[in-house]
Amino acid sequence: MRIAQISPLHESVPPLRYGGTERVVHYLTEELVRRGHEVVLFASGDSRTSAELYPCVPEALRLAGYTGDPSIHEVIQLDQVVAELDRFDILHFHTGHFHFPLASRLPVPFLNTLHGPLSAPEQRDLYRRFQAVPLVSISDAQRLPVPEAHWLGTVYHGLPLDLYRFEPSPQDYLAFIGRVSPEKRLDRAIEIATAVGLPLKVAAKIDRADNAYYREVIEPMLQGNPLVEFIGEVDDAGKQELLGNALALLFPIDWPEPFGLVMIEANACGTPVVAWRNGSTPEVIEEGINGTLVESIDEAIEAVRHIEGLERERVRANFEVRFSAARQAEDYEHLYHHLIQARRSQTQVVVPTLHAA
Repeated sequence: MRIAQISPLHESVPPLRYGGTERVVHYLTEELVRRGHEVVLFASGDSRTSAELYPCVPEALRLAGYTGDPSIHEVIQLDQVVAELDRFDILHFHTGHFHFPLASRLPVPFLNTLHGPLSAPEQRDLYRRFQAVPLVSISDAQRLPVPEAHWLGTVYHGLPLDLYRFEPSPQDYLAFIGRVSPEKRLDRAIEIATAVGLPLKVAAKIDRADNAYYREVIEPMLQGNPLVEFIGEVDDAGKQELLGNALALLFPIDWPEPFGLVMIEANACGTPVVAWRNGSTPEVIEEGINGTLVESIDEAIEAVRHIEGLERERVRANFEVRFSAARQAEDYEHLYHHLIQARRSQTQVVVPTLHAA
């Protein structure tokens, strides 16, 4: 197949540090190329890929320090994709909604993976208006606010099996990776680690919008607490060391997480996850196998105290079966074929509900 992958321009593909969506786009693109497809990646010019790169901006917008209107670049990117339509059998958007009005006009079939939350009230208006747009969710929980949208299926994220190394012998500390923001609840992670007397290593970024939260809530918790080490953003090598050697990853979210890529990154190292039961976590975490689900600080403390009862070999095996890049690519190939065949026969596409294994 001739496939266009259209990525957000905020981060490079793959991102140098933080960036879940662009990381997923990278793994999917590389696996599709490996499987013999002709793939063009529409992304920032500093991206690295085995596919043909179509540079839509010279550099990823965040690390380039861009402070203007990002929608300008997104509209230009869409026009660049449209100018190349005759090269493709299928378009795969990982971006926003600027292409939605073209849904009934594009001569090439397409689908759109939604990577963010859909809880804003206006989301229902958007997907009610554009019901012809074929959508893919990254968890069943993600689609709950807009059940009437045109869902093709759910495809869970996947990672290359050789990206992270299994670590059978962890050290005595806990890990937290994510944004320092109210919904990610680093404050809960600090409280849990302090209660059990274990060091907590924090690899996180602080967006400008979350500076006040960091200063008012997190910074006071760090002062005078020798158990907490703030590392900042880390790359894949840094994640290998941080996650692989941790007793557990703390995922104490306070929002309906659409997926939570860091959970399967930890599992790839054999590291179990202690996660709040919210959003996608009951789909990613199989209780007592690759982690445990909690609903309070007290439950999280007890889970950490018993975390060594989970077999790290079993955690890694669960990851290999459920969350590989190969499985993710197979799921998308299934959807691509259905959409292409439906367009050729000019029939309404009917795709069986798709879930990861």
